[in-house]
Amino acid sequence: MILVDTHVVVWLALDQTQISKKARAAIDEARETGEGLAISDITLLEMTLLSSKKRIRFDASLESFLAEVERRFIVLPISGHICVRSLSLPSSYPKDPADRIIGATALVEGVPLITADREIRNSRALQTIW
Repeated sequence: MILVDTHVVVWLALDQTQISKKARAAIDEARETGEGLAISDITLLEMTLLSSKKRIRFDASLESFLAEVERRFIVLPISGHICVRSLSLPSSYPKDPADRIIGATALVEGVPLITADREIRNSRALQTIW
């Protein structure tokens, strides 16, 4: 299983040219082998907020789009363990609460995170693919 950052989910739906070759290969392999792609449930909230701020637009309704995301990805819930783990990420890791939950989810689940976020990758707090 591979965890996918919010912006990668959006790019998969709206502009796959934004995704690196290495990330694309990892996504394709996870789908082919049946390992699966996962998101943190906070990704659904982030996409809702992006849509409400008109930063992203979908051909379908927001609710239909989110339902499709839920069908295509394993949605991992936020747990107490993940919340506590998010507090122990290093100071070099982004302070954004959603980024911290997503990173902690990857750590708790023991899976890599596909992300273009340079701060997350440079923090070296978790295994990333880009």
